[in-house]
Amino acid sequence: MNEWEIIWQARSTFLTGFLNTLEMFALSTLLGLLFGILLLYLLEGPDNLLRRSIRLLIDAMRTVPFLILVYLLYYGLPGLGFRLSADHAGLLALTLYHGAYFAEILRSQRLIMPAGYIEAAQAHGFRHFTLYRRIILPSVLMSALPLLGNQLIICLKDTAFLSIITVQEITAAANSVQATWFIPFNAFIVAIALYWAISILLELLIKRLSALGAKRGMSHA
Repeated sequence: MNEWEIIWQARSTFLTGFLNTLEMFALSTLLGLLFGILLLYLLEGPDNLLRRSIRLLIDAMRTVPFLILVYLLYYGLPGLGFRLSADHAGLLALTLYHGAYFAEILRSQRLIMPAGYIEAAQAHGFRHFTLYRRIILPSVLMSALPLLGNQLIICLKDTAFLSIITVQEITAAANSVQATWFIPFNAFIVAIALYWAISILLELLIKRLSALGAKRGMSHA
């Protein structure tokens, strides 16, 4: 039996890791983006203690290595009386870490948003939440799509770190196969191909959304 036949026999292991990665990635990016959108909303308005605290949180998440955050949530929290499963710790780490980056990306686009958009909306009687939901957020999201797409791919690659805390994702599947059959090259080539396939689909989706936003005039970039 050659090495690629072994890989084919282990396809169920890779499929399980692939599906688990997709699930972890989809949930964490959805929750992370919602978290980032919430942080951006809370940053609207004059400077105060809350907004300074949020900026401190964002800066903290951006300066802490992702792997350290994973270790802290999985191994550190039990010392404080909170115990999370590997999947929940991984999901929380991805959400907090990349949510902070999403917030910073959206904030950068908010800062360059033309003031005329806001003034026109206010002249038509838009209040704070309505202004944010109907004017600021759609424009900011569409303008930030290329940057958000790049962050999504980084988030996808960060799921590989979760194998260290026993989350059964693609890297864990590849490691299991190579440890059993001693074929590291083949196993990790398959893992790379699976990550690559997801990344290509993400790029195509971002390009399609960007084209749609530009067509509808929803981007201010």
